[in-house]
Amino acid sequence: MTAAEAIKMPNEHVFVPGGENSRSFRNALGAFTTGVTVVTATTPEGPIGMTVNSFASVSLDPPLVLWSPAKSSSRHPAFSEATHFAIHVLSADQDVLSARFTRNGRAFDDLDWEINDEGVPVIPGTLARFECRQAAAHDAGDHTIIVGEVLRAAHRDGDPLCFSGGAFGRFSRQ
Repeated sequence: MTAAEAIKMPNEHVFVPGGENSRSFRNALGAFTTGVTVVTATTPEGPIGMTVNSFASVSLDPPLVLWSPAKSSSRHPAFSEATHFAIHVLSADQDVLSARFTRNGRAFDDLDWEINDEGVPVIPGTLARFECRQAAAHDAGDHTIIVGEVLRAAHRDGDPLCFSGGAFGRFSRQ
């Protein structure tokens, strides 16, 4: 018996990630519930946004966060070159806001938004917001890891919008 067979649970699909089983790998990653964010920046053509679940805290001192846009995204160049950006953590009732930026990065029409001191579009009323200066960008396979130094942050009480298994949902406290 191999080590993998020894730890395999009933109904568990054990595999080595690769091109032939990329769907299985995506499904395994989808088992990890994440929050939902909209990242915004400014381009010469105007404001741009993207719905993202690859957000994480990095450091409290200095205050650093990260997110990872896919290189295949048409918005990747704009975000990887942005010197400043804002990450908006969405609340459970903001799934419509999330949907605005999944396919259309220029979904600011009829949306309440402002420009911060660094010229970045910020969306008021989200659960939390991190206004950042790009501190580093790292090549990471088919994504770029963008680290931001948090210049300003805001938050309010509320429940987060969650994403798991390809679907939006709510966090339930027990």
